[in-house]
Amino acid sequence: MIRLKDVARQSGVSVTTVSHVVNGTRRVAPATRVRVQRAIAELGYRPDSIARALKSNRSRTIGMIVTAANNPFFAEIIRGVEDHCSAHGYGLMLCNTGDADARQLTYLQALRDKRVDGLIVMTAHSGPDFLAALARQPLPTVLMDADPTGGEEIAVVNDDSRLGARLAIEHLLARGLTDIALLTGPASHPRSRERLAGALETLAEAGIRPPKARIVATNLMADGGHQAMLRLLAAGSPPEALFAFNDLVAIGAMRAAHEHGLALPDDLSVVGYDDIELGRYLTPALTTVHQPVYELGAMASAQLIERMEHGSPLQPVLRLDPSLVIRESVREPVQGSNRESIRSPVP
Repeated sequence: MIRLKDVARQSGVSVTTVSHVVNGTRRVAPATRVRVQRAIAELGYRPDSIARALKSNRSRTIGMIVTAANNPFFAEIIRGVEDHCSAHGYGLMLCNTGDADARQLTYLQALRDKRVDGLIVMTAHSGPDFLAALARQPLPTVLMDADPTGGEEIAVVNDDSRLGARLAIEHLLARGLTDIALLTGPASHPRSRERLAGALETLAEAGIRPPKARIVATNLMADGGHQAMLRLLAAGSPPEALFAFNDLVAIGAMRAAHEHGLALPDDLSVVGYDDIELGRYLTPALTTVHQPVYELGAMASAQLIERMEHGSPLQPVLRLDPSLVIRESVREPVQGSNRESIRSPVP
């Protein structure tokens, strides 16, 4: 087993100097640092991370709890977090809960036992026990896809979902589409509630109030979008357009529409949300609201690292603005249509 004293002997410096290079605890002359790092590489020295964590009370590791790491949306968030952590010398410990309350609590305790320095939590549904446990634990924490909590050691990073919904609905209205169905997420999902509020507000400004049958809740997965579209088709004539609250739901709905002989976008226009990579390769390519997913992940880890490295206070709420990505899944405006003249009677 290679030890610090072996590295010190190889590089011709003291054990203390090697320790400072390894742990970053004191400035070391550049030439000396290079010599030590060369010796570390040649000997294959690997620091005992557990011992270092016990000694310094820091593991330089961030724990992350997510709903489903295989979801393209979450995967891009994780990439943003991991890249920023790596660039600043931090590791990432990832826990995938599948939205099960018991697993959320188990992983929270496991991450604390592993002595992580901070937490990033992104779960679609969190029960009261998990939220209470989060509030009690002392680690700086960033929540994503969540409502503000008011806790001193808890920050919230989100996109502006009301604005995103407004962009989607205004795009459909500008193309003369007024019979618009909304494929939402569960009522308990914070971003889904924001998107619904933004969509209904924008429709109301155009004099449109969609009937309840045109608002269908989904599980925010492709199968949920597929089932929601089947419900709309079973209820009568299909809508002119759909605003799906994420791209997976849009993809499922588009599949169901295709199975029932609807042509996209002539018979049905579709707008999604998130801008996952798969959307651009569909036929037709999916018009969607781009959520700056990678940037949100990087921002979450930046908040934690600033807190841990410099004691900077966590900002309670950070928002990034979404933008509309226009592709092929929404029909072109009917010739002579005018956005300002669009009005539908309130049922």
